[in-house]
Amino acid sequence: MTSLRDAALTSKAWPFEEARKLLKRIGGETPEKGHVLFETGYGPSGLPHIGTFGEVARTSMIRRAFEAISDIPTRLICFSDDMDGMRKVPDNVPDPDALREHLQKPLTSVPDPFGTHESFGHHNNAMLRRFLDTFGFEYEFISATDFYRSGQFDEVLLRAAERYGALMEVMLKSLREERQQTYSIFLPVHPETGRVLYVPMKHVDGAKGEITFDDEDGREWTLPVTGGNVKLQWKPDFGARWAALDVDFEMYGKDHSTNTAIYDRICEILGGRKPEHYVYELFLDENGEKISKSKGNGLTIDEWLTYASTESLSYYMFLKPRTAKRLSWDVIPKAVDEYHQQLRAFSDQTPEQQAANPVWHIHRGQPPASGMVVSFSLLLNLVSVARAEDKATLWGFIRRYAPEAAPETHPDLDQAAGFAVRYFQDFVAPTLACRPPTEPERAALEDLVARLRAIAETGAVPEAYAADHASLSEEVFMSVVRDTGKAHGFDSLRDWFKVLYEVLLGASQGPRWGSFIALYGVAETVALIDRALAGELVS
Repeated sequence: MTSLRDAALTSKAWPFEEARKLLKRIGGETPEKGHVLFETGYGPSGLPHIGTFGEVARTSMIRRAFEAISDIPTRLICFSDDMDGMRKVPDNVPDPDALREHLQKPLTSVPDPFGTHESFGHHNNAMLRRFLDTFGFEYEFISATDFYRSGQFDEVLLRAAERYGALMEVMLKSLREERQQTYSIFLPVHPETGRVLYVPMKHVDGAKGEITFDDEDGREWTLPVTGGNVKLQWKPDFGARWAALDVDFEMYGKDHSTNTAIYDRICEILGGRKPEHYVYELFLDENGEKISKSKGNGLTIDEWLTYASTESLSYYMFLKPRTAKRLSWDVIPKAVDEYHQQLRAFSDQTPEQQAANPVWHIHRGQPPASGMVVSFSLLLNLVSVARAEDKATLWGFIRRYAPEAAPETHPDLDQAAGFAVRYFQDFVAPTLACRPPTEPERAALEDLVARLRAIAETGAVPEAYAADHASLSEEVFMSVVRDTGKAHGFDSLRDWFKVLYEVLLGASQGPRWGSFIALYGVAETVALIDRALAGELVS
């Protein structure tokens, strides 16, 4: 029988494909530094957004895939470029006007507008780490400010001064002519104002490791490139970091893809070996625009976790990383239900299928059992018709549908019930608008309610279905709904189901009707249709 490691060595799941490339890069041997190093970068110019989480989640999936096919130790570094100068004040912070006097200062020198940390950079770093810790990521955090000021970057910075001409040649080719006139890979930190200066160099002394420049007032300064006196422009910084840390793998968004050759060449000039890359597509908000830390558009991590589990978000991040995806409210229910579908399938799959299953990569090969005996989408419909304001109301229906289920034994279902109430109230309820049925539709609904009322009164399987069904079930209810539609000339059952959705639920789509009736109850469904026929749902 095929083992999981054997399956992983041929799996087409993208984390395993990337892990195999990485194993090939190092020749299957432990690197001299004793481990394989994964890195993710973070620009803390604004509050962390969900795309930042996605980068760490996906990198972690590749890391775990690598560990499944190799016994070589690994590390994951999350690097924050918090020494970057604040170029603009974010829109989504308290009292933004108070920050304007600190423009161009390193983010770790800008006061925290939230008043909770020693600087804006420290605040955003803390937010990032809190988000990552929520998901249990194993990572090491490095602050660029600490990296520059502690001397850890000094060796590479001195090499950059020595090889300044070669580095500038790479960079100048990528710039417009007017930008070339003032560009330097080095950004001095002004000794008096503390601002990160974008000024040309008058002289770079590679032997001494010093730069000479004029500040905005025309005063000349000479500073060492070490000890946090300068930082590198962001593109050279990217490649220099690879060289300094000996990074083996880094992924980044498509907006960086045109710079890959620059990053690689910078790394090589500074004596490093370019790492393996993985370029992913960008996340979009509900309007199809790229999500932005400074704008605060698109879903945040906290917002997703208000309505769904951490695992559902990890599942969404696993799917097609090289396809642009919307991060808006309406993707959440589908992600929750698909995640649990994959959980239920896992135990019966072959090792090859398990290696391709997203839940293997979310749970490091040990996914839990799913307790979602009711789908999230169906819970949302139940909240609607039951007018539920808390999950306790939903449990009254769930226990009748699945007597073996309880909040204590099915914690994921209990959590989802609470999420469903919250999600419905915030996003579904404001959009619902039940319509009155047309005359032909009314006739069909009256027939359906008569058939269901007969079942409710007798508690027995209708004679027409007794030969195939010993007791009432979702299949019986679905057959009743389906046959009613056919009897009333609905050649397309899709059209019939849409009538039921629009008239009874106020939406254009919804649950499988057999499952809905089994969960909500036959008598309750009869009452719902009666209310629709009386016009009460429209009002």
